[in-house]
Amino acid sequence: MIQALLLIFHVLIVIGVTLRILLRDDFSPQARLTWFVVLVVLPYVGSIIYFLLGETDPWNKATKRHNEVFDEIRAKASHLMGVPEDTERLIDPLYRPAFLYAASINGFYPVAKSRAELMADAEATNTHLVADIDAAQSHVHVLYYIWLDDNTGRAIAHALIRAAQRGVTCRAIADGLGSRGVIKSPLWQQMKDAGVQMAVAMPLDNPIRTILKSRVDLRNHRKITVIDSKITYCGSRNSADPEFRVKAKYAPWVDIMLRFEGSVVAQNELLFISDWMMATGNIIDDITLTSHPVEGGFPAQVMGDGPTERQGATPQLFAVLIASAQETLTLSTPYFVPDETVLEALCSAAHRGVAVTLIFPKVNDSWIVAAASRSYYRKLLSAGCEIREFKDGLLHAKTLTLDGKVTMIGSSNIDLRSFDLNYENNILLQDHGVTHAVRERQQEYIARSDLMTLEQVTAWPRRKRIWHNVIATIGPVL
Repeated sequence: MIQALLLIFHVLIVIGVTLRILLRDDFSPQARLTWFVVLVVLPYVGSIIYFLLGETDPWNKATKRHNEVFDEIRAKASHLMGVPEDTERLIDPLYRPAFLYAASINGFYPVAKSRAELMADAEATNTHLVADIDAAQSHVHVLYYIWLDDNTGRAIAHALIRAAQRGVTCRAIADGLGSRGVIKSPLWQQMKDAGVQMAVAMPLDNPIRTILKSRVDLRNHRKITVIDSKITYCGSRNSADPEFRVKAKYAPWVDIMLRFEGSVVAQNELLFISDWMMATGNIIDDITLTSHPVEGGFPAQVMGDGPTERQGATPQLFAVLIASAQETLTLSTPYFVPDETVLEALCSAAHRGVAVTLIFPKVNDSWIVAAASRSYYRKLLSAGCEIREFKDGLLHAKTLTLDGKVTMIGSSNIDLRSFDLNYENNILLQDHGVTHAVRERQQEYIARSDLMTLEQVTAWPRRKRIWHNVIATIGPVL
């Protein structure tokens, strides 16, 4: 009798979850197949895993709220978001499809008259950032996925405290998981006591509620700093030292940051405002939403993606960018687990003669990503891509340059987490000077990297290749 009940229970669980998977229009066939295998092999555990990790917004409440927030932002600040006609006027025809696709994600079109400076290193980034906050006159907005109570984290916190104490409006957001340590620390309370307005993105104070409403690993991975609507920083760096003490054995973490001035700053601020409204439910109405263009400068636009945006938006953007490349394409990322769209775009570019260079860390802090990444090496190398493995720490810089003309920089990795689960922010720009500077930095990464060859990869032992492919196969459920 008990065995019969268990069998019925087993069948009901498998059928129920299977039907839910089949009803998911946003799943790829590979993801569905992977979940089916998990359910057949581990029906009870697999059902629990699906409950925890299979749905991002089961009741569509976050998506509805996100749409409301952006409707409100567009109603108040559409003049800062750019217009489609400017894409035709500002962007080279070869790259217009990529800029237009980026605009389709959340409505930010290219705007003219921005400039940017590439920060030399982590120390220079800190020096400039703290000086800019110390010089703020109106407001400072910061958002970090990881905020540590280390030298960098304390320097930024103390700069915010000084600014708040002299009457500057300061708002700070930290992710509930990535910054969980600092959120519970005296440093967080010190900022509050000084008058810094604090918010936690996607808090974990009620795990049961989080599990029921979304996923524990759904995160705000953005890194945004805006000062007086005139300066913004964009790149891969969190509020943490390169020694990154929570994962010190992989240090130094090698990041890249651009300091922007001009029209694009307002777009990055609007993205911050959307996160503030999502995290607090409050409207920011005490600042004048305005743009501060610079003389000359280049066109640029912000792209913010996340699980409440259109499914597949980020990989499709990367694919369009890759398809735009005519001569060279250089990409660096710490986490490379592409979907089929991006993988085939990279191979296609190499096949048609584009010099495709991919730079990944030699030692990764995620053994899952490390294994899955290397499962793609043979296909990429066979297509003619060049793969370099950075050996002097964990290369955390997320960069993409095309033909010495176009750059995308920000927080997005080339993996399923960035594509489907994380809120990300990037800036896409067209400028020879900035792209040249980023290209030179990419060349520095290459000089500190080992070249991977097809002969090396084909010589890997079978057990290693099997391991890489097994991990890549279960990638859609990770």
